[in-house]
Amino acid sequence: MSGSTARNQAVSAVTNYKPISAPLNFAQTPISSFFGANVFSQAVMEERLPKAVFKSLKRTIERGEKLDVAVADAVANAMKAWAIEKGATHYAHVFYPLTGITAEKHDSFLSPDGKGGAITEFSGKQLIQGEPDASSFPSGGIRATFEARGYTAWDVTSPAYILENPNGTVLVIPTAFVSWTGEALDKKTPLLRSMQALNKQAQRVLKLFGHEDPGFVFATAGPEQEYFLIDRNFYFARPDLTICGRTLFGAKPPKGQEFEDQYFGAIPERVLACMLEAERELFKLGVPVKTRHNEVAPSQYEIAPVYENANIAADHQQLVMITLSRVAAKYGLACLLHEKPFAGINGSGKHLNWSLGTAKANLLEPGDTPHENAQFLVFCAAVIRAVHKYSKLLRITISHSGNDHRLGANEAPPAIISAYLGEQLTDIFEQIEKGKLKASKAKGFMNVGVDTLPALPKDAGDRNRTSPFAFTGNKFEFRAVGSSQSINGPLVALNTMVAESLDFVATELEKATKGDPKKLNDAVQKLLQAILKDHKAIIFNGDNYTAAWHKEAEKRGLPNYKNTIEALPHLLDKDVVELLAKYHVLSERETHSRYEIYTERYCKDINTEAMLCQSVAKRMILPAAYRYQGELAGAASAINAAGKKSDTSALDHVTGLVGELEKAVAGLDKALGHKAEGDVLAHAKHYRDEVVPAMLAIRKVTDELEAVIADDLWPLPTYQEMLFIK
Repeated sequence: MSGSTARNQAVSAVTNYKPISAPLNFAQTPISSFFGANVFSQAVMEERLPKAVFKSLKRTIERGEKLDVAVADAVANAMKAWAIEKGATHYAHVFYPLTGITAEKHDSFLSPDGKGGAITEFSGKQLIQGEPDASSFPSGGIRATFEARGYTAWDVTSPAYILENPNGTVLVIPTAFVSWTGEALDKKTPLLRSMQALNKQAQRVLKLFGHEDPGFVFATAGPEQEYFLIDRNFYFARPDLTICGRTLFGAKPPKGQEFEDQYFGAIPERVLACMLEAERELFKLGVPVKTRHNEVAPSQYEIAPVYENANIAADHQQLVMITLSRVAAKYGLACLLHEKPFAGINGSGKHLNWSLGTAKANLLEPGDTPHENAQFLVFCAAVIRAVHKYSKLLRITISHSGNDHRLGANEAPPAIISAYLGEQLTDIFEQIEKGKLKASKAKGFMNVGVDTLPALPKDAGDRNRTSPFAFTGNKFEFRAVGSSQSINGPLVALNTMVAESLDFVATELEKATKGDPKKLNDAVQKLLQAILKDHKAIIFNGDNYTAAWHKEAEKRGLPNYKNTIEALPHLLDKDVVELLAKYHVLSERETHSRYEIYTERYCKDINTEAMLCQSVAKRMILPAAYRYQGELAGAASAINAAGKKSDTSALDHVTGLVGELEKAVAGLDKALGHKAEGDVLAHAKHYRDEVVPAMLAIRKVTDELEAVIADDLWPLPTYQEMLFIK
């Protein structure tokens, strides 16, 4: 067996893998019996709460009415009893700080009774509010170290649930996280604010169309999660993967994804077993995961849910990432959520399907005759206007160091934000612009040419996999979101942008109709024409990868922020700050804090990668190269000593590469040692312009060395091993 000792041991462990847990008895328990079994759902609340309390909560959940805190004690008692029946000893307020990951603080139900025993307690006050340390989370200057107080606040619209552990269970309560001053320190609070703003403006539009009581209008979301699974033995033998989540080194293997045989291929047995258990755990938590399949790259997979209320979908998405990682470990696998864990093959995204509607209707459902559906056309036009007017805000929300590696190729959209509408909608809007709206391109049937196969229903338009923001039937798919990131930021942007656009639409229609419904059709026609005239530049149905589109986008005035540090400063643009403040989503101070946090996070990410790159190059790769150089030199000396003239071309080549690597390492040392002057943006630019190129210079040489150094000396598991040995 070739390869270094560490690699040999990893390969041996993978090929001799045996399951570490007993298989699930999937036949004994039907899926319907345990879906949502660990959720304090509306059905559970209705069964356990007094009628008046349940009705009050239901109005808050379904209609957005203000929470009546007087019901908290009754809810807390019922929730505690339910949780203890399920084995819970603790409760946890779970929240989503600006780190982008899930945070939780656990407290016991037990309290001493003063007689040597204990009682279980859980009050309404404990349910409504917790107090984690606010100074230990990113705040962007909102909280200083000596200003520690922060609060978690119960989010009644996202149901509590039971988190199972081999040694017990915990009652988990989704919460918002704010400072003592009431400012948002998390990702949930702005999302809830944005959904409130969206509802308020959508209600105005619906009222114009004759809806007196349509119900709460909420955003819906369904994020498709892409991820890689590799064996944990390889994972722990790669310091770059364990610390940075991606490979900083790795030569292109003989086979990548060019055969196109991975996509929707048969799922490997161990991987499928892992998926089945992960899905089972997610079903218990009420997460409506629907599909699973092999993705394009080797060892890449996808899981996707049915879309649901955006706030709940965001909480569920965090659970999906946690559950995938936890369950993968049980099967000896590591779940990689980074946007680009392996160079040269597809990265991973989190395609965010977004729509808006009520409990009864999807407001972006075109129907069979969309040209006659004025309400749909108004809401769709409002989205188009929003995406054009605030495309830079959408771009900002997906800006982080990981996504810089992904955007622009391999089915990931480019950094230029555009909207794909498809043939049917594009044709309708072109007719509207010309003032002659008559018909819609009809759906049809496709004859496959095989008598035994049925005629297949055919959509009115094709799909576009290169578009960052594409209409896909009754929703928009924002394809630029990174696989590791929270979807809250993109949702906040979409909701707020569209709220502003609906505000504009409602105001214009209210002025034009002056309360007379008979004037609505003419007013809608004129409004749609005006919106298309001003905002059709955002619509593009072609190939977003071509150089021609990049030139065309520039002519259209569409921004092209090619990396994180080009995009993030625009978060402080006047129109962005004013938008978020106007709809009470983020104050100016809260927006500034996020700019500081995300820019600093970029610096931290690159600094960590650079230090790891420096360490591995010096302590693992250079020593391997020196040893091989020594072996070649020894072989040449032996040949010369035997009276033969040795061919030193291999030695010369390796010696040249070693010299290049030593020079590249010195370059990274210098880049890391330099102290950038100025604010956080100056530091970030230094990392982008000096440190990142220095890392790439090291990688270029090390990948060349990997291709020539003797296999038994190479210290790191290779792409070939990690991606194809399962």
